[in-house]
Amino acid sequence: MPRIAYLLLALALLTACNDEAAAAKPQTHDTSPRKTMRAFSSEQELSHLLQRWQAQAERQRKEAAKQAVMAPPPPPAPALAMEAASADSASAAGDAAADKEESITNVQTAGVDEGGIVKRHGDHLVILRRGRLFTVRIGGDALKPVSMLDAYAPGTDPSGAWYDEMLVSENTVAVIGYSYARGGTEIGLFDIDRNGGLAYRATYHLRSNDYYSSRNYASRLIGDQLIFYTPMRLSVWDAGLAEVYPALRRWRTGATAKDFRRILPATRIYRSDDELDPLEDATLHTVSVCDLRSSEMECKSSAVLGPSGRVFYVSADSVYVWTTHYDRDDRKPNRAAVFRLPLDGSAPSALKTSGSPIDQLSFLQDGRGYLNVLVSAEGDGDGMWNAEAKSGDIALLRVRLRDFGDGSTAAPGSAYRPLPNIGDSEVQNRFVGDWLIYGASPYRWRNAEAGAKHPPAYALRYADRDILQSLGVDHGVERIEAMGGDAVLVGSAGKDLHFTSVGLGQRAASRSVFVQRDAAQGESRTHGFFYRNESERRGIVGLPIVGQARSNSMQRYLDQTASVLYLRNQDLRLGRMGQLDAHAERAVDDGCKASCVDWYGDARPIFIGDRVFALLGYELVEGRIDDERIRERRRADFAPTRAVAISR
Repeated sequence: MPRIAYLLLALALLTACNDEAAAAKPQTHDTSPRKTMRAFSSEQELSHLLQRWQAQAERQRKEAAKQAVMAPPPPPAPALAMEAASADSASAAGDAAADKEESITNVQTAGVDEGGIVKRHGDHLVILRRGRLFTVRIGGDALKPVSMLDAYAPGTDPSGAWYDEMLVSENTVAVIGYSYARGGTEIGLFDIDRNGGLAYRATYHLRSNDYYSSRNYASRLIGDQLIFYTPMRLSVWDAGLAEVYPALRRWRTGATAKDFRRILPATRIYRSDDELDPLEDATLHTVSVCDLRSSEMECKSSAVLGPSGRVFYVSADSVYVWTTHYDRDDRKPNRAAVFRLPLDGSAPSALKTSGSPIDQLSFLQDGRGYLNVLVSAEGDGDGMWNAEAKSGDIALLRVRLRDFGDGSTAAPGSAYRPLPNIGDSEVQNRFVGDWLIYGASPYRWRNAEAGAKHPPAYALRYADRDILQSLGVDHGVERIEAMGGDAVLVGSAGKDLHFTSVGLGQRAASRSVFVQRDAAQGESRTHGFFYRNESERRGIVGLPIVGQARSNSMQRYLDQTASVLYLRNQDLRLGRMGQLDAHAERAVDDGCKASCVDWYGDARPIFIGDRVFALLGYELVEGRIDDERIRERRRADFAPTRAVAISR
């Protein structure tokens, strides 16, 4: 982002301090927007826009070529400038995802399940790993591998595909992946019976661009509605080509591009009054909702047309997409907007905004009819590893849902509350109860030196104008999670991993610190953590860890089987209960054909009733709690070489 844009954003944010009257207005639960966005009236109207963009882009291209011929050669760039240019280019937590049975996934929003690598189906755990599905029976005090099945269609070549996420709805297992060879998001549907048996049903392809994010998840499940956010770049040079629009096909042997059926008509594409640069790829930010109840999966899509920079968040009733256009002209500020796409299919609404959220955890649609978002001046969206970018100036945006409109109006300066900058570090943030907490750590692959001074973490009640509270932490903040109504901050200091409990009562305050020597997080995603809440301020923390010697490179999270550490929380005092370890020496050649890197991790703490488990690669280890200590009780090895024999 150009430096002048930082200054413009900062000036906009500072107006918040001068508008206490706006903050004092009574709250309302009316969430209906005053206006909604306009869709294209026809395919012809959309085609005319793309043709106009194409003509404009061609004029700009010719003018740029003419100027290049006339201009003298530029002087050599100073070494410092070259280095700078290179550097620049380089909720509440849900207690249950369903009413029928206890959730084992650390979700952001209660009732909104997120695609993960392990789910529960009655008496069985369903596990997705390295292109295969596994079931392990846990009911009736059992611990026994039951079934194994490829996570892709029989007879297909899975190379070039990544099967990342899984969701379970009644007796349907949905595996979500991305195929670079077959045209976009891949949805595999499998039947699961009460005995844990798996059977392939069908595979569908949803044409889209790559959805991968180092922090976010592409799929959500609300009831039996499967929800996807899938971006689709719309280049002006592709005007008139059907291949650029989201479409769905059922996979069959010999399937071709002609089998795709477009599921996003122009009359479901919405836009604001912002002009997009025709030389920049516009993006169809698409939300698709698929019904898992029908024998033939049907999907409906809506989209907003905007720039490519994006972060998305799913509440109980809407999908929010925040877009940012990064203007290369230093004289112009960057433009941003937040779009609200209701899941009931009604028309989207929007507001012009400033800055960009860090990731999906920067959002909270609260129960008072407001959207709350932590934004930064230098945020770069959450695509790929963009969420790990430096933050710059930070503010909290709080706007009423009813103030959303057709995209022509902007959130007022009074809606932003400027917050302290925490430097060029990797920012973590999370809404816990009535509080917003944020902190920072050094960039993930660089560890802080022992004794180094760490930036403070902060807490504030997001709905009030109370004084911001600093949380003294002697470590980087790599993770912020809820512990019931309180919180825990996790991060490294030197070669040790620190856990700081934070009480969230009348005030927010750090309470105790537990230090695990010579260790680091073994998993960065939110799903790696789980907290079993037993009573008020009493429960068990579970988190994968690895030895510090393995933690200073990307291998810390990839193909390095972790241990799961368990801590007792008693009145915000954290104490070690023990850990469950993998038997790495028993690793086998699994004959992997797809998804042979665990981008979403391979270790999870799992709590079911009074039982404690650890998923560790191809092992499911059960622990036993004796005198506040967790020790191994038994383990099941479901590696393919054993699982094949068991299933036969």
